Amino acid sequence: MIKRQLSLFLTCLVLLTFPLATFASPLDEVKEYVRDNYVGDMNGNLNKANSIESVIELLDPYSTYFTADEFEEFLNSVDLTSVGIGVVIEKHDNGILILQVIEGASAQLAGIEAGDVITAVNNTSTVTMSVQEASSLILGKENTSVKLTLLKQNGSSETKTIERKAFSLPNVTSSLLYGNVGYISLSSFSNDAASLVAKAVKSLKRKGATSFILDLQNNGGGYVTAAEQLIGMFPNAVNAYKLKLATGTSVAKAIPQAVKFPANTKLLVNRFSASSSEMTAAALLDQQSAVLYGEQTYGKGSMQSFFELSDGSYLKLTIGHFMGPANTVINNVGVKPTITTTSNPLYQAHLDAITEQLRTYRQKTSLLNVPTTKSFAISFNGSLTQLVASGAVELVELGGDTVATKFTQQDRQLIITPTKPLNAGSEYALIIHPTIKDASGKKIKRGYYLHITVAPKK
Repeated sequence: MIKRQLSLFLTCLVLLTFPLATFASPLDEVKEYVRDNYVGDMNGNLNKANSIESVIELLDPYSTYFTADEFEEFLNSVDLTSVGIGVVIEKHDNGILILQVIEGASAQLAGIEAGDVITAVNNTSTVTMSVQEASSLILGKENTSVKLTLLKQNGSSETKTIERKAFSLPNVTSSLLYGNVGYISLSSFSNDAASLVAKAVKSLKRKGATSFILDLQNNGGGYVTAAEQLIGMFPNAVNAYKLKLATGTSVAKAIPQAVKFPANTKLLVNRFSASSSEMTAAALLDQQSAVLYGEQTYGKGSMQSFFELSDGSYLKLTIGHFMGPANTVINNVGVKPTITTTSNPLYQAHLDAITEQLRTYRQKTSLLNVPTTKSFAISFNGSLTQLVASGAVELVELGGDTVATKFTQQDRQLIITPTKPLNAGSEYALIIHPTIKDASGKKIKRGYYLHITVAPKK
């Protein structure tokens, strides 16, 4: 009876359950809760509905009904917990490629590694299987087993029987990018989302981060309290959202946090950023607490709450619509970023974070759709010193770090060649620092930088 939604995480939840009341049947309970609390259009006559399913069909796509087991599974999905062996997979010519092994999950404990290829599941070849078909065979009930035949990266083959166990997906990932830019990605607004982000911020600051990028792309939401806490990590973000309930409109405050992002933090969103992600984006946009990069968000500005029914099942019901503190409309519209990008917004956000540190440098014309084997020639007005200092020219992969290069000097020209092919579809920055000297030992007057995009795979 659960309505299908865009994403399992496409929700904005108030973690409340309401006390049980005495009704003739669960159907009567559902109708009463809908009459008293539902906010939204109703496509039909509630009084004529003769089943819970027919009531749900009258409501918006985010209102639904859960059995007790389905309710538990739903909450697990928001907190990114699941049952299986703990691998991320994609299709491969030889079967199913393991892209990632979740730390602490059964697969890791069994010695499975990223790069291994599953060639058979329970003795059934995976060569012609889709990822979905393979996943349905690998997943199963807790404490049951699955047999995998693996092609190892060294060319050997082995078979392992692995027990399915509960595991948690990493909700927060982080890294230190070139220029001391801290990057944090949040996958879901779980109960502990803000504390996990705060831990990542502190860790990155210890490593030298002076600016930050927070990535909410593909984050479909979660708990409202988690959004209120995350918003409270940004300077000047006093309010979290405005909420319209059946009983009126109010302003919800952000929950102040001890750990704060700096004022120049950049937030990444895309068309699949929804609900609590949009609440966060609108709050930061309305209060000028961060710069938004990416695509217009999904447009899910409704809030749901749970109502426990007398038989142990649950009604998830839309109880309100929220907007930004300065009235930025979200529902059915989405949040428009400050800077719209057509490629991964991480590239532009990282480039901007780098160039904020190069204010005296001059930007040169971008190089677009270069081949993966491109070399870069820089011409100067005079002859160069015999030896260009290490680090005088840097090629940076945006969203990452410097790329190894080798230099060739030809009188007034410096040719930079990456030691490995560039990544197709990626973007780079070439930075020429004002430490390069001419033949007389005099430094160039200023530094330069340019933006490079690499042609995608054909």
